[in-house]
Amino acid sequence: MRILIADDEQDMLRILTAYFQKEGYEVFTAGNGEEALAVFYREKIDLAILDWMMPKLSGLEVCREIKERSDKKVLILTAKSEEEDELKALHTGADEFIRKPFHPKILVLRAKKLLGDEKGQRYKTIRIDMEGSKIYKNDTDLQVTKTEFELMCCFIRHKGHILTRHQLLDLVWGLDYFGDERTVDTHVRRLREKVGGDLIKTYRGLGYSVEASDE
Repeated sequence: MRILIADDEQDMLRILTAYFQKEGYEVFTAGNGEEALAVFYREKIDLAILDWMMPKLSGLEVCREIKERSDKKVLILTAKSEEEDELKALHTGADEFIRKPFHPKILVLRAKKLLGDEKGQRYKTIRIDMEGSKIYKNDTDLQVTKTEFELMCCFIRHKGHILTRHQLLDLVWGLDYFGDERTVDTHVRRLREKVGGDLIKTYRGLGYSVEASDE
């Protein structure tokens, strides 16, 4: 899934980009409304997250044009607090409206709901329950830890791609983790014992991956 985040606050863009990338989304950013529209059409965006107050074109103006020309989802961010502002955004075509300040995790959950990606995923005999943070194999709860859960989600979101230890540390443990890279090997080994040894492939000297096909 490709997400556009448009906001003239660079710190906001940096923080939200990190959160969405951790969840496996491809993120594109823009600092004003004109740039947002250009990125939206060029990169074939699935969801546009737009700040209401932006230079050149407002988030509502961008939303209106997107909705006139496509059926893609739009989420509006704003510091405005009046009820009529929310109504105005929804009448413009916005699918969701979130007031600032907000926690990035809340935004990610709202975005997943709009994209129909909030409940779970399947991969071969594995079913991931996103809401319950559980992994099932043939309907048996594997009793995974939080890190094992996030690691498996990461593999499935990036299936078909080899992920290095460094990439996995950034995506699962976070950008501020400075521990030993070998902790990845330990958690992959434990996860394999639960999901099945042939599910996660090792590419010696490169990293780990699951196959692109879930057949």
